[in-house]
Amino acid sequence: MKFVILIHSNPQPWGHPTGDYIAEQQALPKEQRAQLNAEFVAVMAEMQEKGELLGGEALGNPATARLYRWEGGEPIATDGPYAEAKEHFAGFFLIDVTSRERAEEITAKFSGPGETVELRPTMQVGGDDV
Repeated sequence: MKFVILIHSNPQPWGHPTGDYIAEQQALPKEQRAQLNAEFVAVMAEMQEKGELLGGEALGNPATARLYRWEGGEPIATDGPYAEAKEHFAGFFLIDVTSRERAEEITAKFSGPGETVELRPTMQVGGDDV
């Protein structure tokens, strides 16, 4: 079963890893931040070892995005990001696991105080959601 883990972050300030720029995480004791980082590194290593991690990327500053929309039958490009959004897409990980429960177990380790992480199943063209 394939899932994508979507990392959302507030763009002010922008940077990676996103947790380093979130006030709730900055307020944690140094030891607790180190523990969260160690758990993240461990789950990444575990997924690689099991062949569950198919790929992923951190994304650049949303201020550098270009948006493409259709207007009057033509594509129109504008500077991004979506102005109405408080959070922006910061990165993703594509995983292939044996069950939704395993995907949820992994995703829970991606989230820390003040972070928003989304788990979404992938879908084959013409297929059904999981």
